[in-house]
Amino acid sequence: MSTLYLVPPDIAELYEVHEWRNAVGVLSTACPEEWADIQAALRAFRLHRSEILTAGGSRSSIVERLERPLKETAWVEKQFATAIVVDGEKRDSPTHSVDCFKGRVALEVEWNNKDPFYDRDLNNFRLLFDLQVIDVGVIITRCSHLQTIFAALGRGTSFGNSTTHMGKLLPRLRGGSGGGCPILVFGISDRLYVED
Repeated sequence: MSTLYLVPPDIAELYEVHEWRNAVGVLSTACPEEWADIQAALRAFRLHRSEILTAGGSRSSIVERLERPLKETAWVEKQFATAIVVDGEKRDSPTHSVDCFKGRVALEVEWNNKDPFYDRDLNNFRLLFDLQVIDVGVIITRCSHLQTIFAALGRGTSFGNSTTHMGKLLPRLRGGSGGGCPILVFGISDRLYVED
């Protein structure tokens, strides 16, 4: 049974939302403070035309605006120092940095990276969940249908098919790339687009 019904209607209206392994239920019950922080950040965000028109898709500006409300509520970028011990010999095996981390929630923002970044994120979530460091992973990315807006603004080639968008993430998620980790995904939709 899906727990997507726990996503507030105003957020579900603005974002394309998907979950793996009842992530919304886990987030809302085991990590209510972090869930409230994420909701506030999602409600505050709008996708500005001016940022799309900026060379490079203004990735840093868009990501910074998504992450700012989280960083203001004690979310931090975090890399975990993990190791594997084989026959008493320790081998360091550090994780990739997580964009935003608080409590037992890891959150990544993927705006316009190469799509293999999803493999890295999902593998990182799987590992951190297996090591009992996180209870849930969250990814905020863009909906594939935004390509229509990018093309209309003459920026379609800056946001190619091999970059991070929902159409590249969902097959990986449904294929089990995150292992047993509950994962919640928010897609930035055209309903967030603002002609500024």
